[in-house]
Amino acid sequence: MTRRIHNFNPGPAVLPLEVLQHAQAEMLDYRGTGMSVMEISHRSREFEAIVAEAQADLRDLLGIPAGYKILFLQGGASLQFAMFPMNFRPAGVSADYIITGTWSKKAFKESQKLGTAKAAANLEADNFNHLPAQSELKLDPQAA
Repeated sequence: MTRRIHNFNPGPAVLPLEVLQHAQAEMLDYRGTGMSVMEISHRSREFEAIVAEAQADLRDLLGIPAGYKILFLQGGASLQFAMFPMNFRPAGVSADYIITGTWSKKAFKESQKLGTAKAAANLEADNFNHLPAQSELKLDPQAA
């Protein structure tokens, strides 16, 4: 038996050995195709079946109604920094951000690319060592 390490860091996490062994086998031959899942075309029947199964599993696990689309997008958390203002900030309207650390700083920078974004508070000068009181925020009453 291989010595297994448990990773409790954010991002990748430990997977059951059976899952890894199944993935290992399919890395050489995905369901009899003679190719790994990494080699099949994203336009193939096999890949379409993977997407359909993943969507069905998500609908079942999360109770997603049929009237909603499920999108698989690359980019992780950083992609959301652009997706959120794209989908929730109306055109021509500004957004307020409270910059309390690395992630909010990145979100603010991404939002600025998509329109007007203002820092209602920026704690970088204080090394992000506290949260601002409500009275310290410079909020725009017209912000989304």
